[in-house]
Amino acid sequence: MAKGGPPKTATVRVRVQPRASTNQVVGVRDGVLCVRLTAPPVEGAANQACVEFVAEALGLRRSQVKIASGQKSRDKVLAVESITQAQLDAALSKLASSMAGAPTSTE
Repeated sequence: MAKGGPPKTATVRVRVQPRASTNQVVGVRDGVLCVRLTAPPVEGAANQACVEFVAEALGLRRSQVKIASGQKSRDKVLAVESITQAQLDAALSKLASSMAGAPTSTE
């Protein structure tokens, strides 16, 4: 029998701008993490880059982050395993506050 109850999964909404000059977090606007990625939106390259970049930015393993919806859209929902929504929200707040001058909003 597994300890600790059911597995924890949290979600984060992400807006992706592909083919940018650098990989970077732009900010958090209205609860959406906005990122720029150098990868093109071709054959899943931007999706893979999104998962890898967000996992690294939040200090998580790539295997913890999966695209729950938005495979063919700039607007995605990522499912993050082994973390509560409160822990993920705290990590996003910390990430947003570490970006000097970046626009943020928690509404």
